[in-house]
Amino acid sequence: MNSLDGVRVLDLSRVLAGPWCTQTLADLGADVVKVERPGSGDDTRGWGPPFLPTADQQDSAESAYFLGANRNKRSMTCDFSTAEGQALIRRLAAKADVLVENFKVGDMKRYGLDFEALKHMNPKLVYCSITGFGQTGPYQHRAGYDFAIQAMGGLMSVTGERDDAGGGPQKVGVAVVDLFTGMYATVAILAALRHAQHSGQGQHIDMALLDTQVAMLANLGANHLVNLPLNKPPPGRMGNAHVNIVPYQVFETAAKPTGGRDFMIVAVGNDGQFAKLCECLGRPEWAVDERFVRNPDRVRHRDVLVPMLAEVLLTQGKAQWLAKLEAAKVPCGPINDLAEVFADPQVVSRDMVEVWRHPLRTDLKLVASPMKLSETPVQHHLPPPLLGQHTQDVLQDWLQLDANDIAALQAQHVL
Repeated sequence: MNSLDGVRVLDLSRVLAGPWCTQTLADLGADVVKVERPGSGDDTRGWGPPFLPTADQQDSAESAYFLGANRNKRSMTCDFSTAEGQALIRRLAAKADVLVENFKVGDMKRYGLDFEALKHMNPKLVYCSITGFGQTGPYQHRAGYDFAIQAMGGLMSVTGERDDAGGGPQKVGVAVVDLFTGMYATVAILAALRHAQHSGQGQHIDMALLDTQVAMLANLGANHLVNLPLNKPPPGRMGNAHVNIVPYQVFETAAKPTGGRDFMIVAVGNDGQFAKLCECLGRPEWAVDERFVRNPDRVRHRDVLVPMLAEVLLTQGKAQWLAKLEAAKVPCGPINDLAEVFADPQVVSRDMVEVWRHPLRTDLKLVASPMKLSETPVQHHLPPPLLGQHTQDVLQDWLQLDANDIAALQAQHVL
């Protein structure tokens, strides 16, 4: 049994933030029905290469991007730009516990599928809208994409190398605002479901990418707000260093045995760890130097301490330093590429890769859910679906439609 067994989710979202949310709900056992456009489906089905290779190693129509955000769901097609399609979605929404959509503000109302329209036929419905800027405010009608939100929301102002080191604004390597928004949406939906269980009342969840980005500035946002009365400049880019902790950054080590530069990270989080680091480096006197004894001292004297550390770390190879620091319990680590990540024995032992029996391949490998629940473990029961693969099943399960009913909808070009 899964945590969300019996919960029905009508997923009208596409691309990433919404699908990431509904994939998480599906991992927890919800019956997630992904509603897609007939003929084309979710935009990300075409966001490749890479595409899933067929048994004869030809590209299929299934992009790796889509496969990574849509496991454990069922796919049905419905054209709800038509009156007939809108009527079908209303019937499905009447049977749903949750509806997730990420259309522009006003689109769902134009279709007669907004929260106010649907709550009358299903008072317990939890309705989650995900947009770039939310349902209110001067930007509400703008399209909001992860890259733009990373820029507007301050993330790119604090990501990348320092300006005085030749750096400039840099986006994060994955669509982190979409992913965070999807996770915040999941938490909000679970809270709203609990409220609905106790009160019988659903609610509208208004999730905005920009709101999420501002929230996830975390300590940097707090740093700026606390400094406002002091008229200090906002935090800037620190490269691979940490604004509040030293030493907490990338360091270069001696060259690789095969030649070429090599790097590792050191992430000292407290004064005791710093003392252990100094012992490992053969410089115990640094731990009692008044400039470096406490973390605030090290932050203030960063420009003195970091070059001293860097000079010593260049004297040995990465593997040697990692062995010493790990033995002393000093937080550190290699900088792995993705091949090294998936070959790492810890990642392997945690079952973070799952093999699926997809209709096009029986050996599809994808990243698994990281949630480890002791009593209701995540079950990977459905691979990412082919477009419209479950249309008939969903209409029979949710609405008890028969073959004639479904044929009539097909004749109307709804499905």
